[in-house]
Amino acid sequence: MIYFYRKPNTSWPAIIHTLESSLSKVLVPFYPVAGRLRSVGGGRFELDCNGKGAVFVAAELNPELVDFGDFTPSTKFDQFLIPPIDYSVPIDEVPVLVAQFTKFECGGISLSIAMSHVVADGKSMANFVAEWARLARGELLQTAPVLDRKAFRAGEPPSAVPRFDHSKDFGNHPFLLKLPSAEEVSKMKTTMVRLRLDKGQVETLKKMANNQSRGKEARNRAAATSFLIVIDSRSRIRQPSPTGYFGNAIFDIATCHADDLMSQPLSYGARKIRGAIEKVTDDYVWSAIDFLKNESELTKFQYSYKSSKIGGGNLLGNPNIGLVNWVNLAFEGMDFGWGKEIYYGPGYHEIDGDAWLLRGSDDQEGSLAVLLCLLEDHVEDFTKYFYEDL
Repeated sequence: MIYFYRKPNTSWPAIIHTLESSLSKVLVPFYPVAGRLRSVGGGRFELDCNGKGAVFVAAELNPELVDFGDFTPSTKFDQFLIPPIDYSVPIDEVPVLVAQFTKFECGGISLSIAMSHVVADGKSMANFVAEWARLARGELLQTAPVLDRKAFRAGEPPSAVPRFDHSKDFGNHPFLLKLPSAEEVSKMKTTMVRLRLDKGQVETLKKMANNQSRGKEARNRAAATSFLIVIDSRSRIRQPSPTGYFGNAIFDIATCHADDLMSQPLSYGARKIRGAIEKVTDDYVWSAIDFLKNESELTKFQYSYKSSKIGGGNLLGNPNIGLVNWVNLAFEGMDFGWGKEIYYGPGYHEIDGDAWLLRGSDDQEGSLAVLLCLLEDHVEDFTKYFYEDL
């Protein structure tokens, strides 16, 4: 997560002091993110609340804000705006939280924040950032984190045999053409693109989602494709988790074959996604938890890990899309004492198929933007087909 701000009136040393002192204060109630993860085997982790602390970096850069254009994430984000993380060391040496405050030549500033997804999801991270900003402004903590994981039966044995078949929900699907060799993977280059949708285009898409006209012929009719949807399970259980619950939610996957998706109208794909969301009920959530608890080895489900042996390294697998909806997450308007940001968004990602849905520009009500990571060779065709009927 990266925030960009115009030149503040506050001095550089004063801002650094404010951020450091307020971070120290917010880590008291949010103490788990000052700890470290520890592998316990079978693809499982424990969170050791050992107080080793977070990493905070202050940096100055020659580039100006205008040099980042429309702030579409690029390799420059990783190179200059995010503290480097050494993933070659044991995981218990990797910080759970890192942040970097950067001052540009023009006086503009940025604040990047990265938190382990094993520890917290987007909603939890948004709460953390909001409370950090609140303390930086000299205000009191408003929503303390609820750290009791018993809300989702953490640490308890499975209560029953899963009532649903989750084998496809957490599984993986092959590449559209073939599993690439190590040499082919090394040549694959990804980039991030921003696809803008004005209000009129959004309305057109909504109509298309209910349109029964047929699509195009699929190039590989038998290929399976997945649309990974992040679902907040807090509100899906009959006894909702406490306000401020700090942790992670589960996800669900809508799957079909390329032939079905391409030959059927867009409404077919929309129904598949809607059906995947609607099936996540109270019973489904607890069944999924029991399923994972009954599995002796979880590594096979960690498809986005760099150690993944399916899909090739960092690549999610090119028939698949993983979309995170940030429209309803409270990431906007983070004022640390020098005003609200002029832009916020994710950092640079290298996983083919990762996507984020964001609000569009402030001067275009109802507009949206899609940030998407694609193989460079696929960008032109994907962009063409994305806008073709809009």
